[in-house]
Amino acid sequence: MQVSTVMGLATLAVFCAYSENAPRLLAHRGGAKEFDENSLGAFRASYEKGLRGFETDFRMTKDNALVILHDDTLDRTATAKGIVETMTAAEVKAIRLKKSGEPLPFAQDLMDYFKGKPDIFIELEMKTSNAKLYTPARLEVYCRLLHDAAKATMPSNTYCFTSFDKRALQTMKRRYPDAPVGLIVGGPLDAKQLKSAVDLKACQVAPLLDATCRKAVRDAKKAGLKVTGWMVNSEADYALGAALGCDNLTTDVPVRLLGTVEKKEVRRADVGH
Repeated sequence: MQVSTVMGLATLAVFCAYSENAPRLLAHRGGAKEFDENSLGAFRASYEKGLRGFETDFRMTKDNALVILHDDTLDRTATAKGIVETMTAAEVKAIRLKKSGEPLPFAQDLMDYFKGKPDIFIELEMKTSNAKLYTPARLEVYCRLLHDAAKATMPSNTYCFTSFDKRALQTMKRRYPDAPVGLIVGGPLDAKQLKSAVDLKACQVAPLLDATCRKAVRDAKKAGLKVTGWMVNSEADYALGAALGCDNLTTDVPVRLLGTVEKKEVRRADVGH
């Protein structure tokens, strides 16, 4: 391919990235590489910097409290070790995050923060893949608690329950047919994954961006699904996601990427005048 053709494609991708239909940036764990991931401070900082899209993770204590935590254990991010699912809410409240010293937030802490804030969207990821910890009976409790917390606090169309765990998505949809759910895919979006999302009655699907082609995104949209691409940590990634037609793009560096997007928009507006 000639250099001029490559440059033309790159220019087109960047133009698409900053058009009126630009994908919404989602601050992954509040901004995992810019702040203390999954801390209330991370979500607050990202929001105050202009982000309106977010992603986070929920686990459940043994006495049925929803805690925000990504990993299977506390070891990497917190001052304690162990598994949240074997602890009580009181025990979790005594734990602090390593970087910021903040307490681990509970689901209600985050939802109370976002309550009443306009034009937000948040993916509520259900970290329930461990079938020994999240038995069918525990999944029933988990889905009820997460659904009720979101529904009571946040306006409709501002959140989606997402997961790699099809059991959790099936449980949520069986209990609450109108609940918005999204399938996360740890690889490319292909016909098999698309069928899974449709069978789950999902409203969105989240494939690995680098491995997904434009046709797959088009097919998803024809099926009525929105597409969230991940992981997007550079301007080139963002341009690719926009060119593919993604609706949302998940990033660990939301503030930096948002600043880049806004600067491009200003430049484009100046050129238009």
